[in-house]
Amino acid sequence: MSLKSINPTETKSWSKLKDHFNDIKDTHINDYFILESDRANQLSITFDNFNFDFSKNKINSKTISLFNDLLTEINLKSSIEKYFSGEKINSTESRAVLHTALRASENQRILVDGKDIMPEIAAVKLKIKSFTDSVLSGNHKGYKDDKITDVVNIGIGGSDLGPSMVVESLAHYKTHLNTHFISNVDGDHLSQILDQLNPKTTLFIIVSKTFKTIETLANADYVRDWFLTTAVEADISKHFISVTANTEKAVDFGISHDNIFPMWDWVGGRYSLWSSVGISICLSIGYEKFNQLLEGARKMDNHFRNVDFSENIPVIMACLTIWYNNFFDYPTHAIIPYSENLKSFSKYLQQASMESNGKQTDRSDNLVEYQTGQIIWGQTGTNAQHSFFQLLHQGTKIIPSDFIGFCNSLHGEKNHHNILMSNFFAQTKALMTGNIDEKKRI
Repeated sequence: MSLKSINPTETKSWSKLKDHFNDIKDTHINDYFILESDRANQLSITFDNFNFDFSKNKINSKTISLFNDLLTEINLKSSIEKYFSGEKINSTESRAVLHTALRASENQRILVDGKDIMPEIAAVKLKIKSFTDSVLSGNHKGYKDDKITDVVNIGIGGSDLGPSMVVESLAHYKTHLNTHFISNVDGDHLSQILDQLNPKTTLFIIVSKTFKTIETLANADYVRDWFLTTAVEADISKHFISVTANTEKAVDFGISHDNIFPMWDWVGGRYSLWSSVGISICLSIGYEKFNQLLEGARKMDNHFRNVDFSENIPVIMACLTIWYNNFFDYPTHAIIPYSENLKSFSKYLQQASMESNGKQTDRSDNLVEYQTGQIIWGQTGTNAQHSFFQLLHQGTKIIPSDFIGFCNSLHGEKNHHNILMSNFFAQTKALMTGNIDEKKRI
């Protein structure tokens, strides 16, 4: 059963939100903090080791209440349940949307076309673990009996952005393997990567659901030819594996059946890092850490699925996006992580958000009359402060921004971390305070 097609702008709740917006649109955030002494606590949510502070937004408690009414009126709770339970909510392709199943508890039972998919997921996880352990232990060797030292992921879009972002973000936990990513069909970049590698000690992962993606196949064919300048075709099976739904094409390429990992049509590419597509992550940080990554996602899935909307972090973030995009007419959204390890996070979110929400028709193919998604962009702090913050602070545009910071340094660098987080807090306060000249207040 697909989701209902509801125009939110035609609901009673939307009309009330419009009236509310007109009442508070000129209220400065500073005024909220003056009126509400406990605002920071009231508009913060603690989840696991995270603190989500949304107090520095142009909202009050009534805004949250009215959005709660809207979500109730459009029956979001029912939609969430259909999403998690495997109903075919992707109506255009008649598919379930079940990347959440990849990180669900194995004792759950989730049906797709009447078949429980959890045993198959468990079997694939075991295969990923076994292969990863074999490579990391040195049991899986190259064609000259050398241990693998480098891993190259060849894919594009969701077959690259998610894995490369996670590998980069979790570099602190890396194994002895060096992980590289080839995505763009750019021969110069491809050559630069290959120049660093020894074919005798390199493992290549070709990630393509169809095994027909033009960019990925062009790069894979080039790498194969490069490899065969020092090896023979029988050696391909020791150095190439694939994540694909097209087993036949992968075998034709020279990849062993045993080294082909499945992709399922109920996993969208932009959410596929949790699947076999994440095998580059697994090799980079080890299966134990990869499983911890899945467990962390599962905790957030449970939070999203079960917690009341007024205390639900993903739901409130979505409502803020709607609020700014449709009521204030702020079309962009900046992501500013104060961690260099997260330098690709905004790039990953661009696809996750903009490919999902980049639509101009509803589920019934009717043109929509409201904004469906913001433009996501960003950079790490403090680099961003010396780049585009001039526009954020003094330009003519208002740009909602999410700041991400960490309490402690991974390496215990207290002095640098104190400077970094001092900038983090100072920038959020400065952007909130703005210009206090009454004639120019925003």
